[in-house]
Amino acid sequence: MKITGYRTLTAQQHWRRSIGDANGHITEAVTEVPIVIIETDEGVEGVGIGSHADLARLFPAIDGEDPRGVAALFDRMLAQVFKSGHAGATYGGVATFDAALWDLKAKAAGEPLWRLLGGRDRFVPGYASGLDIALGDDELAAFYGEFASRGFVAGKLKGGLDFDADLRRLGILADALGANTSRPGLMFDANESWQVKQAVRYVSALEEHVDLLWVEEPLRRWDAEGHARLSTAIRAAVATGENLTGVDQFKPFFEAGAPDVVQAGAIWGVSHMHRLALAAAARDLPISPVGYNANPAVAHVMTAVPNHLTTEVQAVEFADGIDVDHEFADGGIVLSDEPGAGIRIDEVAIEGARRGEGWANPAGPHMRPVRAGLRVVLDGVER
Repeated sequence: MKITGYRTLTAQQHWRRSIGDANGHITEAVTEVPIVIIETDEGVEGVGIGSHADLARLFPAIDGEDPRGVAALFDRMLAQVFKSGHAGATYGGVATFDAALWDLKAKAAGEPLWRLLGGRDRFVPGYASGLDIALGDDELAAFYGEFASRGFVAGKLKGGLDFDADLRRLGILADALGANTSRPGLMFDANESWQVKQAVRYVSALEEHVDLLWVEEPLRRWDAEGHARLSTAIRAAVATGENLTGVDQFKPFFEAGAPDVVQAGAIWGVSHMHRLALAAAARDLPISPVGYNANPAVAHVMTAVPNHLTTEVQAVEFADGIDVDHEFADGGIVLSDEPGAGIRIDEVAIEGARRGEGWANPAGPHMRPVRAGLRVVLDGVER
């Protein structure tokens, strides 16, 4: 079998709610979902979701190759961009090709990806995450109530700008998820909006009222020393890593003794997730994928590593034209026996459903505010 080409599509996720974080939000959000389909001379195709970055520059590394050698092809793609480097957006292209190759390999073997990777159980524990900073209290309760009805016992709140509001809203999460447990798991995500001492003061004040499982991305993504300092100053675990592109970027974090929970963005692909999980396991650290809906293939990896903690689930629906043969029940993701990653693409439906702006909306969370990390008072008023 040989790789002969690829094609790209862009679906849209219609969230039917506002989504965002401390950096901004999009009302009635619509976001872009890049898709890559790898083609072969035997007609078997592999689907990857994640990014279209640098695909033309990366493809020569895999063109004409047997797609079943996917781990080696991952390294060939990294070598292809050796001089300019694989970090940043380029890593998204590598990872999306990689996800498509793993899907193709599992289809060729007639196996679901989780079993091909060595998993025994198709169930993947998860937690609810509403990207919810712009949701009203009633909307917040309804969102986490729906996940509670599916057995979920943990959820993550976006915040970091208004202490009183965050404390109230954490209570709403606790009430909704308390339908299944007397001690729901509560996480708090500040999306890089604090300095170290801001984080210590803010989280310590929250911890006077709430038992937090972890605080996520409290500091800038590259601040290994700061994350380690914070971890020693608060009770909650410190979780970060979703924006680090490559296992190599985690080295200073491991050396500094941070983070407590190793995270990786789902968009960074199957091989990355697998390698990072094993690197974390060697240090007795748990791993937790972020953004399952952006690349459902990563859930398969979590069945085959020894240190999976829980996976972030942001919606129970996928983008128009993307059908994922997974279920949300019993507090997690139930994978299927369908060969591959369980992702089916309807190209006609994707083209017919396009409308609205994506992440490029300047009010959205992908643009860092000028005063992020420099606010003297965190009370919900821009100062």
